[in-house]
This record gives sequence, structure tokens and C-alpha cells, in this order.
Amino acid sequence: MLMRTDPFQEFDRIAQRLIGASGTWSRPTAMPMDAYREGDEYVIALDLPGVDPDAIDVDVERNMLTVKAERRPPARSESVQMELSERPLGVFSRQVMLADTLDVENIRGDYDAGVLTLRIPIAERAKPRKIAISATGEGRRELGG
Repeated sequence: MLMRTDPFQEFDRIAQRLIGASGTWSRPTAMPMDAYREGDEYVIALDLPGVDPDAIDVDVERNMLTVKAERRPPARSESVQMELSERPLGVFSRQVMLADTLDVENIRGDYDAGVLTLRIPIAERAKPRKIAISATGEGRRELGG
């Protein structure tokens, strides 16, 4: 149901970590993601620790889901002298191509403990259903479809 749009994005993410680069709006860093089916919906969970919920932007255009977020440096006083900084700052982005069988009009999002969870229902037209048919002389009977 889900499809990665850029097969080289994982290589970019690894290279970004090795050189210690932060994401920018023109070249954002990828964010870790899990995607799975749970009942009648798909769930996408994205790790965004330390990101303010107001700095998260989720868009759907046609079947392309785009999540962008920005982790800004915390406000510090002049007397703070940074000794070590390993937590990445900057812009993070992820795009996922959604299948036509998902209901993009009813996506729900929740942000808790640094994890953005998007729930995408499976469209009614994609769910299995029974089709009633009638046979001559035998009355009605249902076939799986």
C-alpha cells in the first residue's frame, strides 16, 4: 500500500550523519519512519523528538503525503558554553506515495512523546465485500468478491 519515492534517500541520510550536516529547507534530512497496517487503516509513525508541534507540516497532494518538520536550537543565555552537540538541528522531511486504496480525505494525526502518528483509513471501495447475484431457478445466493 505504501511506496518509497526515493530509493537513494537512505544513502543521503547516512551521508548526512557521517558529515554531521543539518537539514535545510532546500535539502532536508530524512526522518525515521515505521509503516504498518492495523485493522482497517494504515499507520505511519515518524520519529521527531524535540520538535515543537507547531513546527510540523503535513500535506497531501493527490496521493503524495509530505511531512516536514524543523528542530530549532533551544534558546540559551549568553553564559552557556556548548561542550558537545550531537542532536541534529534543521529541517526534516519525508514523502510517501499512498496507494489509491487509501482514504486520503480522512487522515488523522497525533503527536505524542516525539512521535508523529498518522492513521490513514482504507477506502470503502477497497474493502472486500459480498456481491449478491440471482440464479435462474435457484433463488438468490451470495458469492465472495
